[in-house]
Amino acid sequence: MATHHPTTAVLSARHAGLVGCSRCANVSPMGTTHCPTCGSRLFSRYPRSLQLVWAWWLAGLIAYIPANLFPMLITDTITSHDASTIIGGVIELIHYEDYFVAAVVFLASVVIPIAKFVAVAYLAMMVQMRRNDQPHRLHRLYEIVEFIGRWSMIDVFVVAILTSLVQLNVIAQIHPGAAAICFAISVIATMISAMCFDPRLLFDVTEGHKND
Repeated sequence: MATHHPTTAVLSARHAGLVGCSRCANVSPMGTTHCPTCGSRLFSRYPRSLQLVWAWWLAGLIAYIPANLFPMLITDTITSHDASTIIGGVIELIHYEDYFVAAVVFLASVVIPIAKFVAVAYLAMMVQMRRNDQPHRLHRLYEIVEFIGRWSMIDVFVVAILTSLVQLNVIAQIHPGAAAICFAISVIATMISAMCFDPRLLFDVTEGHKND
């Protein structure tokens, strides 16, 4: 999805009677249905953008709750059976003085997902409330949300790697818990939520302020 950097002196393509292609950035006259360069369908603004953002955002939030309540990793050894939640795993790593790994897990599993929830909700609310006093800051925030989205699956990757590596039959086995599936669903839902957000809506709010 294309990212824009507005300034208060810039006229948006919509107000100039143009529509931009989100795939190849080619600009066509308003009313053109398909991009003459890449053939993509053209939208001045994505239909129902905010509704889709909120729907996927809520789905991600619902999935994130059991992701923190159910076990993420289940470890079976000859003498023990251990199931760890995300927070439980972080506390256990701290107990074993593995502070770096604990910080990475806590950052990837707690801080980044919650920050992404807050950031997407904040962007959608600013558009709905038509408040965009600092457009550069909001566009930068949108870029950050898109950037961290690609790294949100780190925790799931770690679980998958551990599960595939630690399969020592009778001695020790690691299995993904229900939280791993919920966490993956939550990450995918928030990624789609961010993708559904049309950053061009921020231009509309800015221009609304200019016309007030």
